[in-house]
Amino acid sequence: MADQDLEQAVTRALEEAPPRNFRETVDLAINLRDIDLNEPSNRVDTGVVLPEGTGQETSIVVFAEGETAIRAEDVADQVLDGNDLEDLGDDDDEAKDLADETDFFIAEQSMMQEIGRYLGTVLGPRGKMPTPLDPDDDVVEVVERMKNTVQLRSKERRTFHTRVGAEDMNAEEIADNVDVIIRRLHAELEKGPLNIDSMYVKTTMGPAVEVA
Repeated sequence: MADQDLEQAVTRALEEAPPRNFRETVDLAINLRDIDLNEPSNRVDTGVVLPEGTGQETSIVVFAEGETAIRAEDVADQVLDGNDLEDLGDDDDEAKDLADETDFFIAEQSMMQEIGRYLGTVLGPRGKMPTPLDPDDDVVEVVERMKNTVQLRSKERRTFHTRVGAEDMNAEEIADNVDVIIRRLHAELEKGPLNIDSMYVKTTMGPAVEVA
């Protein structure tokens, strides 16, 4: 459960956001300090499952065949097999469009090598190489978990953003999501909270409110 100060900051961000004619996301801006992000091992790059969900639709594509593909069809946005993969490898523009439109990719472990061969140059630079699906994994459970996942990715920047909810979620739900992200950052960063300069929560077009 997030603390009261965090929930109050989220409440301010929601209340001070001017009305818009579209459903805004709620984002967390993270500012790092005292860390060399030119060194790849110091960069933040991790997925976090939000306990209250993202509040938004998450696009997921599964590379699979056989029974796994059949089960994935009920929960994924697209299910692609080996033939589809080869076709994408021959059409760079289509592959780039798919990568840009998709939040997460999941793939059977047996297909990962071919995905690297055909799509590595497209998915790799975007940080969207698939999450491997082991034979014992339930593809439905993995997809449902990924739908509530956001990616924390700093690259070489000291300031980066991640989604923590939507404007029609209540402040307590969003604060719980922010709290989970803060805890993960403390675990991921070399000096934990000492590597965080500040954090702000805001709706898409609203004012930023400091939370840490």
